[in-house]
Amino acid sequence: MKSFRKIFTYTTGSVCVLTSAIYINDFLEKKSLKASWTTSYVPSVKWDSNWDRRNPESITKPKRRSSESNLVQNSEIKNETEKKSTDDFEVVKNSSKASRHLFLIRHGQYEINAKEKELMILTALGREQAEMTGLRLNELCARFKFNKLHHSTMIRAVETAEIIRTKLPKDIPVHVDPLLCEGAPIPPEPPVGHWKPEFYQFYQDGSRIEAAFRKYFYRAPPEQLEDSYEIIVCHANVIRYFFCRALQFPAEAWLRFGLAHGSITHIVIRPDGRVGCRVLGESGYMPISKVTS
Repeated sequence: MKSFRKIFTYTTGSVCVLTSAIYINDFLEKKSLKASWTTSYVPSVKWDSNWDRRNPESITKPKRRSSESNLVQNSEIKNETEKKSTDDFEVVKNSSKASRHLFLIRHGQYEINAKEKELMILTALGREQAEMTGLRLNELCARFKFNKLHHSTMIRAVETAEIIRTKLPKDIPVHVDPLLCEGAPIPPEPPVGHWKPEFYQFYQDGSRIEAAFRKYFYRAPPEQLEDSYEIIVCHANVIRYFFCRALQFPAEAWLRFGLAHGSITHIVIRPDGRVGCRVLGESGYMPISKVTS
């Protein structure tokens, strides 16, 4: 009988202790802030670190294994060690060492009701906006050394880029690219009633805008040792699509936010392939009376 009481007492005590421990642990979990890298948290969508297909491990060709069958075990181990060392050296050699900064500029306000594309020139306000954006970029020259200026072939982007160019150092090369022209990148979700391009437009423009994304968005090549800073003057649909693709957001979400005319979006691509947005659609350097979208 005494033995039974002892067993019952020990069992009851153990259950109480276990219950208390579970309760305390649950209480602490609710009170503590969880960090995703220290818990079993599973993100809904994981970051694709090889999104630009330039991950050094994926572009490094491994050394071939020895095909001789009469190698002794020690030699095999030595070869494997040398192979691993060589492969690691190649991975380091193929690794990016600098960041790429892309400044995406939307053109200024333009004659949107013009019947012909050639007449969709900047309005007087649009020229003012481009000038203020140029001055803002000129201020940023104190921190960033701009390496190149790209712009689309559409007249409103050409004019905006030309005005911005007058505010920047004269030695910045200019590159004109039709891939950056405005278009319908992908059917938006949710759809909107006031803008319904034909499906062939998405099919045609989407591949071009995606090609532009792949052309400009990638981590720095291994031979690039210093950070680079490029300006891209283009269009709202293109910039919004670029933003969603670069940050690995659903691409069809591009129409859920707007951009002001002449605004600046600053994207940075790190050596390890991580992408961040410093500013999205910045236009605070303009008086509120000059801001339009």
